[in-house]
Amino acid sequence: MKQLLYTLLLIAATALAGCKTDYANLPTFTGARQLQAVIEVPAGNNLQLRYDADKREFVKDKDAGQDRIIEFLPFPGNYGFIPSTEVGKNGRGLNIIVLSERAETGSVLEVIPVGVLQLEQDGDLKPIIVAVPARPSERTIEATTLANLSKDYPAAKEILRQWFMHKNPTIETRFVAWRDEKFADQEIQRWMKL
Repeated sequence: MKQLLYTLLLIAATALAGCKTDYANLPTFTGARQLQAVIEVPAGNNLQLRYDADKREFVKDKDAGQDRIIEFLPFPGNYGFIPSTEVGKNGRGLNIIVLSERAETGSVLEVIPVGVLQLEQDGDLKPIIVAVPARPSERTIEATTLANLSKDYPAAKEILRQWFMHKNPTIETRFVAWRDEKFADQEIQRWMKL
């Protein structure tokens, strides 16, 4: 009887483990053509998390074997990636920061891209999509274009620029430019998996 119960529990656990959400391969857009963002690091966190597509789980990011802690200021927005995109050699999704109240790790948000913060890190261009929630009731700022963000929230742009330039002192980071929402759409299309 114990053996049968153990076997059934093992089968159930295996079945549940096989049901993990594959966040990396969720659709980039919903059926209504709304962009989606997968949140890895909630706003206000200092612990860097990342999605491990092989394990299908969120894990602590490591730097030289140690948990990666941002020793600057906590994340100024909800940080993650756009599903079904792939940038660079490591297969990571296109980075996105969603300016809103805290969203927990594993949240999938419908968003509107406002623009792109372009950085250069160790000689490689690194685009970071800046977005706001698609639902007006979830927004903390009322900017849905880079022009609105620049006019109504210039300090938010400066905070993001400074934060991303200083979050990791071991990587040489240079600000390249701010790009608008049309450029953001082009970047998303460029990095979508076929």
